[in-house]
Amino acid sequence: MKKPGYHFKPVDLKTWPDLERLFEEKGGPKYCWCMAWREIDTALRNDSNAKKNALKSQVGHQIPVGLIGYHGDEPVAWCSVGPRESFRNLGGDPSLENVWSITCFFVRRDHRKQRLTEQMIVEAMHYAKTQGARHLEAYPVDSDSPSYRFMGFRPLFEKMGFEYRQKAGSRRYVMVVGL
Repeated sequence: MKKPGYHFKPVDLKTWPDLERLFEEKGGPKYCWCMAWREIDTALRNDSNAKKNALKSQVGHQIPVGLIGYHGDEPVAWCSVGPRESFRNLGGDPSLENVWSITCFFVRRDHRKQRLTEQMIVEAMHYAKTQGARHLEAYPVDSDSPSYRFMGFRPLFEKMGFEYRQKAGSRRYVMVVGL
C-alpha cells in the first residue's frame, strides 16, 4: 500500500512554505486555497490572497487543516482533513461525535496515476485517529461527476471501508468510516 519514496506531514507553520509552494505552482489550487468548505467572510470568497491568509491563520491558530505529501523533500500532494466543526455545513451525519472530514485532494500532475489519493486516505485516517477522532467523513462524487471531483470518487472510498450514509446535495455522497 505505501508507495516508496513518499511520506506525509501535517500542515503547521513549519511546513506552511511547502504548502505555499505546492499550491502556487502551475496547475496548483492557488485560486481557492482549499477554503471552499471553510468559514470565510463572503466578501472575501473571490480574493485568492484573502483565502490564502485565512488558511494560514487557521494553521497559526493550530487548527488542523490537512496533510502534505512529499516525494523525497518535494511537496507533491495535498489532502484537506480536519475536525468537521472547522468546516461549513458539509451535509454530514449530525448523530456522530468526534468526526473529522476529508474535503479535498490535490496531486501534482507529474505524480498522478500512482495511487497517491488512496495512500492519502490511509494517512488521513491515521492522522485523524491520533488526534482523537472516532469517525472520518468524506463527501466524494461518482467517477463521472462533472463537478466536485477534488473531493474524491465514491468507489475508492468504498474500497477503503467507508460506508454510505446519505446524499449531500445532488452529486456528493456522505461516507463514513470508524477509526
